[in-house]
Amino acid sequence: MIELKNTVKKFDEYTALDGIDLKIDKGVAFGLLGSNGAGKSTILRLLSGIYSPDSGEVLIDGKSVFDDPEMKQKVFFINDETVQFGGFTLKKLKDYYRSYYPNFSDEIFETLRKKVDLPLDKKINTFSKGMKRQAIVIIGLACCTDYLLLDEAFDGLDPTMRIIVKKMLVDAMLDRELTTIISSHNLKEINEVCDTAALIHNGKIVFSRDIDDVKGSVHKIQVVFRKDENGNIPEYKAEDFNSDELQILHFERSQSIYYIIAKGDEDVIRAVFGSKKPVLLEIIPLTLEEIFIYELEVLGYDSNNINEE
Repeated sequence: MIELKNTVKKFDEYTALDGIDLKIDKGVAFGLLGSNGAGKSTILRLLSGIYSPDSGEVLIDGKSVFDDPEMKQKVFFINDETVQFGGFTLKKLKDYYRSYYPNFSDEIFETLRKKVDLPLDKKINTFSKGMKRQAIVIIGLACCTDYLLLDEAFDGLDPTMRIIVKKMLVDAMLDRELTTIISSHNLKEINEVCDTAALIHNGKIVFSRDIDDVKGSVHKIQVVFRKDENGNIPEYKAEDFNSDELQILHFERSQSIYYIIAKGDEDVIRAVFGSKKPVLLEIIPLTLEEIFIYELEVLGYDSNNINEE
């Protein structure tokens, strides 16, 4: 299990993480979603022991990972940059990591390498971006750690390379109880690979829960209300429907139809809007992309900084 408890991390005057509380169960595929600068990479560097928290705790299996070589052997971190490996051949890179990770599997390494036909004796700086990412993912999986951390794992890869890398990860997660944490600003990838996700904004957790629960808690509503005795359409505002059980994320009207995004139980939505005796009440499922965009807009953030594709 991974736990961050009231974790704060600052860089000079900049607060990257502002009292983060986060729990990640063992064996899950967990997505860290947020815009660039939200704090995703900082969390991964704390978990891999590169950074230490300024306050609070960062625990893996109940122990602090910073400055603990034994705990670091449980974690493999794949950075979004591969330039540091450029002077290595794949064979030398394998030998380098084998010396640090006692559970390194030559069998897994060779099986994965042959699947994508990567050369052993060519320097990695001669590889394409996709080949470089394949190489480090293969190394990471062959290290047989309990936790695999990936920072923008699929960024810049063409569709074919993305499929190959995702298949490697999914196969490893199915074969053993590998906990995988993937940071991304790409909603589609988190939806495809992860079963749980956290949305991070300005160094704080907006929410952290199962993706299926996220999809079931936010709804698009189309509603038409009865005209009054003078033939006028009632004029409502978001505040007329907000409550402890129902949060209005988006509210607009076009002629006689109200278009509303609301967070809450579907039965509550039907009861609240049904009490106004509408002519039409339709509740429409939202995609994960739409949900996250509306969540960010409520916070006043430009949702265009999170990509759908």
